[in-house]
Amino acid sequence: MHPNNFNKLLATHLWPEDIQDWIYSLPPLGVAFAFYIIYIISSDIEPKGLYIAYGATAGFIGLESYWIVRGLFNNHASTIIMGVIGIIIALCGLGFYMSII
Repeated sequence: MHPNNFNKLLATHLWPEDIQDWIYSLPPLGVAFAFYIIYIISSDIEPKGLYIAYGATAGFIGLESYWIVRGLFNNHASTIIMGVIGIIIALCGLGFYMSII
């Protein structure tokens, strides 16, 4: 990354529209996850809970990865940081779930 691009990345801030766009990107993920749950529950795959947890984590990480790339293209460091934090939270949640089952 060119030093000038790095300074530009750090100089930008998060706009309220970015937060609104992020919130509006969640319903399609929820719909896809609902179909995934229906598929897992109706199949003979075991353990179902583990596959649902993996699917939820993978879907959320995919969404957060999109936001990281969007932040890179728009030079929004805060969007990138939120995406990385979201991935860390998703992986920690999966790790916690796996530790209690």
